[in-house]
Amino acid sequence: MIEMNVQGITLDPMTNMPIVVLKGKETGHVLPIWIGVFEANAIAMQLEGITRPRPMTHDLLNSIINSLNGNVEYIYIHDLRDNTYYAEITIKINDSQVKIDSRPSDAINIALRSGAPIFVSEEVLEKSQIEESDTDSKEEDLKDWLESIKPEDFGRQSSI
Repeated sequence: MIEMNVQGITLDPMTNMPIVVLKGKETGHVLPIWIGVFEANAIAMQLEGITRPRPMTHDLLNSIINSLNGNVEYIYIHDLRDNTYYAEITIKINDSQVKIDSRPSDAINIALRSGAPIFVSEEVLEKSQIEESDTDSKEEDLKDWLESIKPEDFGRQSSI
């Protein structure tokens, strides 16, 4: 398992779809995951420290976990099948662990709100790598662009 941090939210320049970019905490791994607009907005708001007067869904889930004396231990993006990522949220309640199937975007939102670490399997990182022999110029341009993103490139994402 490789620990990752949320580098930021950006837009795919070709499709204008939101991408959450994860970067290895101690490695150079970069994992872009295309997500929905609402999930991207929730991540961007959390990264910017914006609070709403009423709890959003991810805030509510985090409150429920805390109210049940649970603790989000970590999230784990563990599989990539048919261009779909699979994640789970591991919650500790008393002396037991509960693993909950989740979309990565929801798991990331929960991790950001709870302070839990984000892990990605090495297998997922390997599968997500774009093989040069399999790419056309647009995919290669996107790969180069994603690898060149720096923290200062992520500004306030008010349009998401």
